[in-house]
Amino acid sequence: MTRRSGESVMPVVKVDADRAQPEGLIPAARALPGHAPLIVMIHGFRYSPAAAHCDPHRHILSLDPDPADRRVLSWPRALGFGAGAPDEGLGLAFGWEARGMLGQAYARAEDAGRAVAVLVSDLAQQAGRPVALIGHSLGARVALQALHHADGGSIGRIVLLTGAEFRDTAAAALDSPAGRRAEVLNITSRENDLFDFAMEIWLDRGRRQALGFGLDRPAANWVDVQIDDPATLAALDRLGFATERPSLRLSHWSPYLRRGLFDFYRTALAQPWALPLSMLRTRLPGRIQPRWSRLLAAPAQIGGVRA
Repeated sequence: MTRRSGESVMPVVKVDADRAQPEGLIPAARALPGHAPLIVMIHGFRYSPAAAHCDPHRHILSLDPDPADRRVLSWPRALGFGAGAPDEGLGLAFGWEARGMLGQAYARAEDAGRAVAVLVSDLAQQAGRPVALIGHSLGARVALQALHHADGGSIGRIVLLTGAEFRDTAAAALDSPAGRRAEVLNITSRENDLFDFAMEIWLDRGRRQALGFGLDRPAANWVDVQIDDPATLAALDRLGFATERPSLRLSHWSPYLRRGLFDFYRTALAQPWALPLSMLRTRLPGRIQPRWSRLLAAPAQIGGVRA
């Protein structure tokens, strides 16, 4: 907690899956202006609040991470927290144990999802509004697993950043009381193909496909956004979200490191009425290009600035 002009200010609250909710969280949520957002930020694989060298609260979930760290960008600041605006809302930096082998972390993500469900159900009830979620990699799995256990209507928008989850598992989460009332933006990229393929092989011997392909069947409350597709980037430009063009063939982190994308996420999460899914479905091409299309593209097709 920081202080300003003698008042307590809590733009971002640290919450961990294996710890009790912080004192003062519920009163802070109750005190929010009616239109101020509640957003839970969920990290992915290989982070752990229990280890200083990989503590997400010192890295991407911090208001002031060490700029010397690799792949560092403050999610809270990128989402508009910490500037001191009275209506900026409240950010929840959710930490969970994501170290170890991929299969172990994948399994623990289910338990972390239950913890998120308890958190958002309490917050939504006390604050009188749905809670938004954003998660990267296995953090996307945590967000989807929360749908199975959260109160219906407690979760509003979810932004999945190159989610480390299978298509059928995501569809099952969507077919839950909370899932049917949530809205999902599935951020995909062909830069993530190798990571998707590795997950499919290591976790299920290639028998199921990852979310990089979107859902098996279209859903009214789900929109795919392929962020390395030129037509999609052009559409985002027209919507007012100028985004850096990709330069990498392979990257698991471009959904949050590429300049301009968090402007889109911030608006989608904090002001969902400004970007209704019906409008996004009309304006965005919704295409998902074939796997390996970026990795195997000719060099002339991999233009732009390094993400």
